[in-house]
Amino acid sequence: SYMKGGADYTFGRFKVDDIKHDLIKHKDRQQLWVAFEDHENIYGAVVTEIYQYPQTRALIMHFTGGKNLPKWKQPMLEILQQYAGDNECTIIESYGRPGWEKVFKLDGYKQRFIFYELPVE
Repeated sequence: SYMKGGADYTFGRFKVDDIKHDLIKHKDRQQLWVAFEDHENIYGAVVTEIYQYPQTRALIMHFTGGKNLPKWKQPMLEILQQYAGDNECTIIESYGRPGWEKVFKLDGYKQRFIFYELPVE
């Protein structure tokens, strides 16, 4: 599953089955995008959700996973840009491990903040 890597980096927040369950439970607001060439060549997947903030509307990329990202990243971003615009979103946002900054920086993404976590003991 291409979502396993994404689930692993949630540090216990999600397992792959949780991601699948949420897609089914929230099918009215979450989307699964699959990058493929044909039924034998599936390269990756992205889970998105439209979120209405008080002052803006965003398409959130919750999970992204796959192989050979350079092959499908640009077409996927173009599709997501179109979908976001069609749904009156003003931004596309994503969060993830630090390595994603290098992946998306050339596409115009900007790091806006850093997420901190304090375990409760």
